[in-house]
Amino acid sequence: MKVTIAHQEDMKFEAKTAKSSFIIDFPQITPVEYFLSGIITCSATDMILMPKNSGKSVTNLVIDGDVTRNDEHPRKFNTLHLEYVFNSDADDTMAARWVMASLETYCSTINTIRDSVEISYSITHNGNMIRENEKMISGGGSNIDMGEIESCPS
Repeated sequence: MKVTIAHQEDMKFEAKTAKSSFIIDFPQITPVEYFLSGIITCSATDMILMPKNSGKSVTNLVIDGDVTRNDEHPRKFNTLHLEYVFNSDADDTMAARWVMASLETYCSTINTIRDSVEISYSITHNGNMIRENEKMISGGGSNIDMGEIESCPS
């Protein structure tokens, strides 16, 4: 992957990728806001593709990201809380598995920062809060009920 940033005028920059280009208009949207948006969008694409690949669908998906950062430079991310709100034609266990699979395995942007950022999440599925302030399994870990999982017989 390659991205090229070229200064346009004032505080506007053009980002060029192999597929497209877009304008970064600072301070309207800061590079850190683009960065957080990319992290969240990575997981959002998983949340649409995983259900679709299993014959299910997700609608009304909204993911809010809330970050705490250092007060002094470097102002890196310290914590990230993601709040997933969506409807689907799956049960709550499957909905939680989609979120956890995105966070733990598929979302490369989250997996890039997870060793240096404490990441937690909440899930509201079909109007019901099914997970609240859970920490990612990787790293510090937490006790998350993933329901029964079918596995190969020993």
